[in-house]
Amino acid sequence: MKNEIAIKVEHLTKDYGKGRGIFDLTFNVHKGEVFGFVGTNGSGKTTTIRHIMGFLKPDSGDVQVQGFDAWKDAPHIKSFVGYVPGEIAFPDLSTGTIFLKNQAELLGVKNMDYANSLIDKLQLDTSANLKRMSKGMKQKTAIVAGFMADKDILILDEPTTGLDPLMRETFLDIILQEKSKGKTIFMSSQMFDELEITCDRVALILDGKIIDIAEVASLQNPSHRIYKIEFTNQKDYEKFKKLKFKIVRDQQKYFQVTIKIANSSINQLFNVLKNYQVKFISEVKQNLEKHFKDILASQRQVKIVTSEELDKTHRQKRIEKRSLKKQQKLQKEEKDDK
Repeated sequence: MKNEIAIKVEHLTKDYGKGRGIFDLTFNVHKGEVFGFVGTNGSGKTTTIRHIMGFLKPDSGDVQVQGFDAWKDAPHIKSFVGYVPGEIAFPDLSTGTIFLKNQAELLGVKNMDYANSLIDKLQLDTSANLKRMSKGMKQKTAIVAGFMADKDILILDEPTTGLDPLMRETFLDIILQEKSKGKTIFMSSQMFDELEITCDRVALILDGKIIDIAEVASLQNPSHRIYKIEFTNQKDYEKFKKLKFKIVRDQQKYFQVTIKIANSSINQLFNVLKNYQVKFISEVKQNLEKHFKDILASQRQVKIVTSEELDKTHRQKRIEKRSLKKQQKLQKEEKDDK
């Protein structure tokens, strides 16, 4: 039942100082729902997940999983939650087979049929040396370990990291199969498309704060459409603007308007346009990424940066810091010489 709350987060705060951490997060994940969590590196995704798993104690606020306190009742919660961590650290075992066998014993898994089906789907060679596995192989092993006990709730921290495009598609199929079983899934990612394919709702987190929570079905089946219309001459452009259509963007230079219109009024629009000289008309498709970018642009005039852009910024800051230290050292040496 989608109205039953599986994960409840209320005013969750963990302040690491200097603007780092998560701040006053409040949201619910319903039973049987796939809930996405999107944001760049350092936005707070993993910190939130570690609180849900009971690995971190909040500074303030509360997290409950199936009505149990995530911190106080962490051992019990782990009995019905499957988990794929964002940072994989395997024990010192020789092969993936031995690791998965130990995990099965730890989780009380007697029948390995489901685990073996996942191994086949992911084309995982479990006989490989655990420490020498590629990032992708390690990720597949972690996925099998997290899913093998067939738990009611799955907590996944960027589970497709390291997977090639084909395996990523296979994994998304697995998520959809789990969804069809009524599983509750909380999945973080930096990839809008994979969340749009699998999720019922998606939250955008930025700088440790939730900016918006979007319903995917509403984006895929909107009650309104957005059309960009360009006229061949200024006269028709000016004449059209006097009508009662809602204009969301006006580009006089190109005799172009962008309008938002209810689905029920689309036929009326095209009937009206028969009397105008139109150069082109195109629908502006709405998707998850565009929705969040529009939210950010309207609320804070900022843009979503990619992980590559973020890493580039960090590298530049490190270079500037080293340059400053070198300059200070030279200045000190010159002063000492005097």
